[in-house]
Amino acid sequence: MHLICGCPSVWSKDYQITRLGCWAHARRKLMDAKAAQKKGKAGKADQGLAFIQKLYALEKSIKDQPPDERYRRRQQEAKPIIDKLRAWLEKSLPHVPPQSAIGKALLYLHNQWDRLVRYLDDGHYPIDNNRAENAIRPFTVGRKNWLFVNSQAGAKASANLYSLIDTAKANGLNPYAYLKVVFKELPNAQSLEAIEALLPWNASKNLDQV
Repeated sequence: MHLICGCPSVWSKDYQITRLGCWAHARRKLMDAKAAQKKGKAGKADQGLAFIQKLYALEKSIKDQPPDERYRRRQQEAKPIIDKLRAWLEKSLPHVPPQSAIGKALLYLHNQWDRLVRYLDDGHYPIDNNRAENAIRPFTVGRKNWLFVNSQAGAKASANLYSLIDTAKANGLNPYAYLKVVFKELPNAQSLEAIEALLPWNASKNLDQV
């Protein structure tokens, strides 16, 4: 299992989770630094963005390839780009003010480096967290409308339900139809296998009603 950003190290150890960095976050910080540059002048932010844009261009070209091919292409084409980016980062970091926009962007790259480059290790790993962030955006936009819950248990129940709905969406299911089946069948599930059959990634194979 992999998780991008925000995973405590104890979780990584106990649950065998690989913690990945998000290149979209690194790119965003460089974009902020680029916006702070004098208009019409290129700077270090442009140089850093050029490296990252090459990584994304490769990802776009291999997005439909199987994991083993993505791994091979990343090792062959992305790793040399990342090695050059690392050399540029080490050379540039000592020469930027730490509290400047570019200083903060480069420091983020430096601090997150081991997690950022880990996506090279497996063709299944994504380069960023955009898919998950896009999935939760409706809840992020609407959270002011449901800001308060009556208890900690209520908040946990809501989080579980939101996760279940978006996982159903990610597996190509209609959330309303899926939840109808779950609420109907779950009380009769008497074994672990019966419960697992109701999980979103199994439902399309095992439930004719969805």
